[in-house]
Amino acid sequence: MPPRTDSLGNPVTLHDATSGAALNDFVEGFIACEARVANVLNAAADESPIVQASCAALHMFAESADAPRNARPFIDRALARAPEASEREQRFVAAVAAWVDGDLPRAIALHEEQARLFPRDLASLKLGQYHLFNRGDSPGMLRIALQAAPAAAEVPYLHGMLAFGWEQCHLLDRAEASARHAIALCRKEPWAHHALAHVMLTQGRIREGTDFMASVSDTWTGLNSFMVTHNWWHQALFLLEQDRHAEVLALYDRQVWGVVKEYTQDQIGAVSLLARLELAGVDVGARWADVADHLALRLADHVLPFLDLQYLYGLARAGRMEAARTLQDNITAHAATRTEPHDRTLWQQVCVPAAHGLLAHAQGEWATAAEKLGVALPRLVEIGGSHAQRDLFHQIWLDALQRHGQWAAVQNVLQPLVNAQPESVRLARQASVVQEMLGLPLGE
Repeated sequence: MPPRTDSLGNPVTLHDATSGAALNDFVEGFIACEARVANVLNAAADESPIVQASCAALHMFAESADAPRNARPFIDRALARAPEASEREQRFVAAVAAWVDGDLPRAIALHEEQARLFPRDLASLKLGQYHLFNRGDSPGMLRIALQAAPAAAEVPYLHGMLAFGWEQCHLLDRAEASARHAIALCRKEPWAHHALAHVMLTQGRIREGTDFMASVSDTWTGLNSFMVTHNWWHQALFLLEQDRHAEVLALYDRQVWGVVKEYTQDQIGAVSLLARLELAGVDVGARWADVADHLALRLADHVLPFLDLQYLYGLARAGRMEAARTLQDNITAHAATRTEPHDRTLWQQVCVPAAHGLLAHAQGEWATAAEKLGVALPRLVEIGGSHAQRDLFHQIWLDALQRHGQWAAVQNVLQPLVNAQPESVRLARQASVVQEMLGLPLGE
């Protein structure tokens, strides 16, 4: 009997042959950003190491404080039976175990090794990219995807992974080519849509980006909540640049908030979009309250500093100042306990001052906000998130500078943004205010 393989041709060791379909749903669902990834839990009774490790990974993607505890029984079972599995499966088990243990450098090293030795293990590759993204290592994201390119060239989702790696490395032409190749192979490739949206936003192709995302949005079905809400979030950013505020609010209500309100990524998408609307002068009504009810449960999470900062700002914008201050205190205390060098540095030297600055901005303490955010921003890439996501913090800093009356500094930061985004009505409107305050000729 020939060896059993997953849908990408990787041999798998299964105790129960019927688990193959669920495992394929994990592999295919993960790389395609589809909700069926969760179907692997249907095979949880199968103690095959690869199945158990996949279940553990699924729990870890909750990005919550209790995720390691929920993942632990699965990864323990995977480790106990690992000697029965293949080399590839053992390495995947070890990488997920390192993640559950909080040892991300080891997890990344194992995923990088897997990409070299088993380049068609695209679930491992995408998981490695996820960790590298969260540590701000965009060159690492690109390198690990390039490892698989010769062996998995026919898989559209690999080209989507390549596209985002190229984009995060600011190599935009390569990013667009990879994204378009992915979409040519499979029109329903939401990660490639997402990468192309990044390229178009960065290059100031606002109207083209709006039209492109609208043209592929019919394929955003059956996706995990992050992917569907995040792609609509990107569409909302294009609309926001055009001052199409009513449409942005409608997208927020219908598509960005409310798919899975309990999920971290849905929460930070909501925080980010509401904050950007307010910075653009839009009244968001009572929308903060519902988001804050969910953020209030995150005060002791500390899974990723990028998440904590948005929880903090969302709570503060919602007027939940006691909760926001508690989270700030918890961030400071958590930062003091970090031992791994990279982890310690980003929590103590980036997250703590950024948290201080964000809370100050929400409280109208403009000088403190400008100072503390100014300290954190040059190193903000270290806490992860994409360029587009981290731009929120730059917008808040710019708002603090303006409200503190530092008009010359604002002009120096704002005008290059206007130059790069000639189609942005939002930036042009802001620049007109600055020029008027400085007594400079108004732009056309």
